[in-house]
Amino acid sequence: MIVKNLRYSRESLDLKQIDLTNLLGVTSSTISGWETGKDTIPLKQLIKYANHFGFSLDYLFGLKEENEKYMPLEIDLKLIGKNLKHLRKINHFTQAEIAKIINTTSSGYAHYENARNLIPTSFLYNLSFIYKNFSIDETLGRKKNS
Repeated sequence: MIVKNLRYSRESLDLKQIDLTNLLGVTSSTISGWETGKDTIPLKQLIKYANHFGFSLDYLFGLKEENEKYMPLEIDLKLIGKNLKHLRKINHFTQAEIAKIINTTSSGYAHYENARNLIPTSFLYNLSFIYKNFSIDETLGRKKNS
């Protein structure tokens, strides 16, 4: 799964892949895998990148064309779980239905809503195909800059 604007955002900052190795603690080949879609960037790494360089997650995923300014995000599993549950309920889905659509088990998906695990990058992205007006930034609890 490719984070559509990862490479473009890096290049817009005039950075090389090697420039990100220290920040993210990975090799250039790992970053290349993320940019080409060969590998999936872990959500914690993507958040670290977005926070450091001021990118919206919705922009990086290609859900929005323009980069909106957000405050840095600290992962709050309880808030994320609450937001995932709220989205599911207002869209009239069961956990089993969502789990099937994103290709996981019901109990696995329940762990995300119950704040036991951080939802993986690819599952979070897949929710954008299920819910209308879906924002990854808002689902993760990221606040806009005023």
